Amino acid sequence: MKKIKSLLQEAEVYRVQGLLQEAMQKYKTASELIMKTNQIKSKQNLIHVISKKIRALENDFDKSKKKQASQKMSKKSQDLVKSKFSFSKGMGKDEAALEGAIALAKFGQYKRALSEFNNLLTIDSIRLDAAKNIIRCYMALSSPDKAIDQFKEWISRNQLNSDQLKKIHFFLENSLKKSGIKIALPEIKEPDLPDYMEFEEEEEDVLDISSIGIIVDRGSQKGKVVELDVSFQTGNIINVITSSKERALIEILRVGFRINDIQFYSPIAIFKGSGIVSAMTRINSGPKKGDYSLDIKVVSS
Repeated sequence: MKKIKSLLQEAEVYRVQGLLQEAMQKYKTASELIMKTNQIKSKQNLIHVISKKIRALENDFDKSKKKQASQKMSKKSQDLVKSKFSFSKGMGKDEAALEGAIALAKFGQYKRALSEFNNLLTIDSIRLDAAKNIIRCYMALSSPDKAIDQFKEWISRNQLNSDQLKKIHFFLENSLKKSGIKIALPEIKEPDLPDYMEFEEEEEDVLDISSIGIIVDRGSQKGKVVELDVSFQTGNIINVITSSKERALIEILRVGFRINDIQFYSPIAIFKGSGIVSAMTRINSGPKKGDYSLDIKVVSS
């Protein structure tokens, strides 16, 4: 009884402080304890009251998310992000432009990023990467229908060759599956070529990674498995967003830190490996304000 009372008091404190997720968790834990005990009379009434509080918090949380999502960076701030996080040193102009567009997407500036990626579709050397990142942007915006329409448009306009379209087909199909969407995408027809012409399919250096699992090996969270969705990927560099609430994890994942035990999940394989934290940046504006953008370089174990 003392534990239940303490949980309800903590939930109220969290609610007043605006920590809605924490408040919901305290209420849910209290409800579970109430269900297990026989010491409370009319416990169904109490659970009903707590359920109403949880629903109210969920409504507040949804409103908070919508308000946060409406926050936008100024064009000046977007330009700064694009220039600051495009790692042009040692790169060509086109690769640097791709990195700049990805940086905008990492910070939740999807509309501007989409415009940049579409411009980059004209450059053959980075066309496939730009197309994949357009799909990623639409999925991040919860607009799978636009991703599908975009794919169909690429087919009709012959903007990508058949090999690139096959790779995008596979990439989009698995992105949709991950979101619980099953839909038959248009098949890619092989071009009619003379019999004497043979082509070898290019192999990509690194598989497309959809998510990772990190086993924390130190601190208060030692032994805990933290799963993070991959937001964007360039070659062997993957980007994940870490919630500001994961303070213990953020303290560990400093730039240069080697993560020895990572489970990588791709559409066609699950494999273990290692990674080095190559960049970590706190997001100061936009819909992901307060969270951390984390780049991890995939390395051989």
